[in-house]
Amino acid sequence: MRSIAGLWRWRRNPLRRVTDLVEAWVALTAVLLFAVATPASGWICGTLIDSSLQRTVRLQHEQRHRTTAVVTGPASERHRDAYDAESAANHAAGSRVTATWRSADGRTHTGTVSAPLRAPRPGETFGIWADEQGKQVRGPMNGTSARVHAILAGFGSAALAAGLVECLRRLIVWQLKQRRYKRLDRAWAKAGPDWGRTGAGS
Repeated sequence: MRSIAGLWRWRRNPLRRVTDLVEAWVALTAVLLFAVATPASGWICGTLIDSSLQRTVRLQHEQRHRTTAVVTGPASERHRDAYDAESAANHAAGSRVTATWRSADGRTHTGTVSAPLRAPRPGETFGIWADEQGKQVRGPMNGTSARVHAILAGFGSAALAAGLVECLRRLIVWQLKQRRYKRLDRAWAKAGPDWGRTGAGS
């Protein structure tokens, strides 16, 4: 809003100073940057991040696969869980069990995994995500989640660009005001001693 308000200094006025005209140019430049540069920066940033995340999504779907695990008994050891990012709530309500499952190459694996079951019994089955080595991993990111993250990053980039433009505008305007104050001080120092004296022209 202050950028738009600064455009009034374009008006012709016998009292208009050079710094007023400069401030008007700064305001116009800021408005143009707000209208063009900030949306462009957000779009570019969002597009680049979306492209990168979509590559990650494709790679994760290539390297991870869904398989079925069969419960063989309670967990024999306690270690850090490898949660499925898209069903963390189910895992949080589940437990650790010893189970067997097959990897993408057909090999059978046995180990302690997170089961989305409250009271798992031997023989029960549940789905897990496994990598190429058959180790339980987080589920791959989906394309929609990646797109949402990219959009949010784009908005964040646009907001940051707008903030930088506004900060730069304020800095320039502040410097212009300091210059005006210095000129006013010099003018007052020159005219002040004779102010109000008869015949001094003031």
